[in-house]
Amino acid sequence: MRVLITGVAGFIGSNLANSLLKKNIEVVGIDNLSYGVLDQVPKDVEFHKIDIRDKNISDIFDNIDYVFHLAAKNCITDCQEDPMETFDINVNGTINIFEAAIKKNIKKVIYAESSSVYEGATSLPSNESEVFPESIYAISKITTNFLAKEYEKSKGLITTGLRYFNVYGPRQDYRRTIPPVFSAFIINLLKGKQPTIFGDGSKKRDFVYVDDVNNFHLICIQDDRTDNEIFNIGSGKNYSINEIYNEIKNLLESDIEPSFGKDFSFEAQNSLANIDKAKKIGWDVQTDLKTGLKKSIDYIKENVISSS
Repeated sequence: MRVLITGVAGFIGSNLANSLLKKNIEVVGIDNLSYGVLDQVPKDVEFHKIDIRDKNISDIFDNIDYVFHLAAKNCITDCQEDPMETFDINVNGTINIFEAAIKKNIKKVIYAESSSVYEGATSLPSNESEVFPESIYAISKITTNFLAKEYEKSKGLITTGLRYFNVYGPRQDYRRTIPPVFSAFIINLLKGKQPTIFGDGSKKRDFVYVDDVNNFHLICIQDDRTDNEIFNIGSGKNYSINEIYNEIKNLLESDIEPSFGKDFSFEAQNSLANIDKAKKIGWDVQTDLKTGLKKSIDYIKENVISSS
């Protein structure tokens, strides 16, 4: 089996590549390295530096069985500031990947949506049938869902859409304009610096460890019950940002208190996944929050702090 991953140098993409290689699956990786980091790409990946909008990208799709399309502009604040680029990458880039998949007879494209499509929801947990996108990023991601449905109907492309909630773990992108809270908190506390919480810390998020996400990725290429479906990929539990901070602070035995910055009005107050649909086909979360945090801390100590 040969699998192609777009965004292979990113957080989820590089972890997925590792997971597939361990299963003796050949991996071809695509990334333009505007967000991803080349050092994160496993050495056994056949790597191509190319933009997903490149019209010649289908040349790389030869002899590929499955495509995981993970590349995107995904920092919500950056997306708000540049809607045109956001849609060019997230929407036009996805069309280009879908077209390449059709041209090269790919068996299935598993593509990344986002839990942000639920940001306007008033009742929790969120299920796959009701979406309420509000931010530029969320609107771009729900557009990829509409595109997938049209490609399924008009061109016979088989897809699976994955609505990732807050994925965390090794290689989480701490270089963003506003880094994910796990990596931002851990790195700052390890350096003896005061982290910033944007807002009052009461917002609650559903966090899921990257290894659990990769378990579902494998199901997507093994089980045709995922064909032409959309799945929430979360833990089914949520925690406030303050709770996460205190958990990390306790694990690191730190007495540093956070500062509080300006809130982002376009973010949801709460997110929580209904994962019943994924459970029905045999998937469930295996990693509890404390275990996942310890693994994340160990990785950052060894690979980020020691090399900085």
